[in-house]
Amino acid sequence: MNNDRMEGAWKQMRGKMKQAWGKLTDDDLDVAEGKWDEISGKIQSRYGKSKDEAEKEIQRFRDEYDREVAREASR
Repeated sequence: MNNDRMEGAWKQMRGKMKQAWGKLTDDDLDVAEGKWDEISGKIQSRYGKSKDEAEKEIQRFRDEYDREVAREASR
């Protein structure tokens, strides 16, 4: 994937992440820049979740996002 497509994919994913976790700010996502451990920490902090809970939520989010992207690509 070229840099433009990667940047576009991250921007699209950021929007979906803000829908899923409305308490995450643009600054939170700017700092994380796709580092899932950073995002997990922000979710733990903002929502009072355990590390395990946050990681499970992220995995569910990523799985659903991947399925959505695959559906769009198959059209």
